[in-house]
Amino acid sequence: MDLRSLVLVLSSALLALTSFVYGWKFMKSRNYLLGVELWIVGISSTNAIGFFSTGSEVLYEISHFFDAFSRGFGIPIISILGLMAVTHGYKPSIRQDVVVFLASFAGAFVLVGTSFMGGALPYYYLVMWTLMSLYLLYFIKRLLGVGATFQAMALLVALIASQAIACINDFYKIPGEETNVVFNFFTLALCTWAYFSAAIYYAYSALERSKNEGAAFGEPTPYRI
Repeated sequence: MDLRSLVLVLSSALLALTSFVYGWKFMKSRNYLLGVELWIVGISSTNAIGFFSTGSEVLYEISHFFDAFSRGFGIPIISILGLMAVTHGYKPSIRQDVVVFLASFAGAFVLVGTSFMGGALPYYYLVMWTLMSLYLLYFIKRLLGVGATFQAMALLVALIASQAIACINDFYKIPGEETNVVFNFFTLALCTWAYFSAAIYYAYSALERSKNEGAAFGEPTPYRI
């Protein structure tokens, strides 16, 4: 294994670790939408480890499918629904969670298994991630409103970095991409998404903690847009 492949494996391992750890933390908080979605990211990055290590086409296809799921539906739709638990009091039933994931898996099969999207697919991914970023701006505003400045700034960094990755992906090729050890798209993207997972969890926890403290003092919870 050359140095570039080793760095890619380590970056994939970092994303897998953060996704599984913070996914488990969300599961413990009974937020199954965010928990399962992060586990799916973990599964994708685990298969990426195998692909970068062995070059297996099967592992690549599995990773590619779950990547399409997360970029097309998991992060921009499922994660927003999960975050709405602390911004709008959205508490879906287990059945609703299952329906959301099944519908998203069906959508992902359409994205990777059909050709009618054609050249529009990169634009679809970019639009969906941009919509998610707009919601995160609102989430940051809510964090600032409860005094969680550190978590708000950490989430803002995650938003900017992940939006930059979304704009680069499929549209711009980093010079020397095939040989760069660190400054290649995959390494930057994997590390960005690992940081994104952590930032989302701590931002969510800060807003949840503020909501619970307000409820303990008998203050109404401000679920507003």
